[in-house]
Amino acid sequence: MDYSESAGATGDEYQGIGLSPVSPPPRQAPAASGAPAVPDYLQKTYRWAYLDPRNAEFLDHELVVRTILWWQHRRLERAAFAEIEPGQRVMQSACVYGDFSQALAERVGPRGRLEVVDVAEIQVRNCRRKLEAYEHAIVRHENVLHLGEDDFDVVCCYFLLHELPDDYKHGVAQVLLENVRPGGKVVFVDYHKPHWAHPIRPITSLVFATLEPYAKGLWRKEIVDLAGNDARFEWRKETYFGGLYQKVVATRID
Repeated sequence: MDYSESAGATGDEYQGIGLSPVSPPPRQAPAASGAPAVPDYLQKTYRWAYLDPRNAEFLDHELVVRTILWWQHRRLERAAFAEIEPGQRVMQSACVYGDFSQALAERVGPRGRLEVVDVAEIQVRNCRRKLEAYEHAIVRHENVLHLGEDDFDVVCCYFLLHELPDDYKHGVAQVLLENVRPGGKVVFVDYHKPHWAHPIRPITSLVFATLEPYAKGLWRKEIVDLAGNDARFEWRKETYFGGLYQKVVATRID
């Protein structure tokens, strides 16, 4: 069986394509005054993982994250950080369990700036606690879909897309692309459709069917297609661990 990793090969580099229409996101639960509304899909599908305080405390350990990602977390983290230089202005598009945000703050360094965005108040509070020692890092309580345009050097989207319904996937990918300056990058690290003979594929498929109902959207579509963007961006794709994971980098060229 062939578990070869791909990088820059045919099919792994993409030409820009025209903007595709984005469906309006599903309705959202009412929010407290001044706070972003929590999307219904998050309330209904992922309350156990991101909104329940006890489960959030349990899941927010590096050992748990590494186990969930089949001990590929550090490798994938290094792949993401390879696209980031110290001193840059970086946005992390959602809070991440484990030590990812602290490691990213270390990578950016005190001469840079890290901004983390999340719609869930419990995640924002937790990430602020983890980053309180880093004066160059802030955590914003916002819905990433509602961000305006900005000029970050790098936007890092680490294992967010697979948790979003397809209309959100399209919307978030396109919003992130609008938040990088010319020459900047959007770095997507997430699941990918593995080799048909991958021994972990059946387990992953079962987990997705029971706990991650939107994840197979990344098995059906390429991230470049979800982004639906034009020739302002060059695309690179690499896969890892028999194709179970991917890094897709969109570099703005205009």
